[in-house]
Amino acid sequence: MISRFEKLQTYQLDRNLLPWLVLRGNPRPNLGWAKAIRQSLGMTASSFAKRLGMTQAGVAKLEKAEIEDKITLASLRKLAGALDCELHYALVPRAPLEEILQARALEIARGKLASVSHSMALENQAVDPMDSKKQLELLALEILAGPRRNLW
Repeated sequence: MISRFEKLQTYQLDRNLLPWLVLRGNPRPNLGWAKAIRQSLGMTASSFAKRLGMTQAGVAKLEKAEIEDKITLASLRKLAGALDCELHYALVPRAPLEEILQARALEIARGKLASVSHSMALENQAVDPMDSKKQLELLALEILAGPRRNLW
C-alpha cells in the first residue's frame, strides 16, 4: 500500500517543479548559453579564457560541446561561474508527477482488463460500457494504492 509519505513526497516535488515549467518552452540559444551570455556581456573569448585559466581554443571547445550536448555539468558549472552566473540543473516532467502516475495506472488497468473483456465478448458475456469504464477506474485506483514499483 502506498504510504501518505509517498503521496506527500510526490505532491511536494510537483510543487517544487512548478517554477521550472515556465522554462520548458524556452530552448537554449543557438549559440549555447555560455557563448550567448558571454557575448551579451561584451566579453571576448580571450578574456573569458583568462577568467577560466585556459586557452581560447579550450573555451571554443567547451562552447561547442554545450551546443552539441556533450558538455559535462562540471564544465558548464565552471563556465557559469566565470560569467558570474549560477548553473541550475533539473529534470522537468512533461506533466505533473501525479498525472504521470494516474496515466500509467490506467494503462496497466486497460491491459489487464483487455484480455478479460475479449474473452467475455467471445462468450457473449460482454460488459456494459458504463460498467466497463467504472471497472477500469476502480482497478486503476487499486493499482495506484499499491507499491509504485508495480507501475513500472
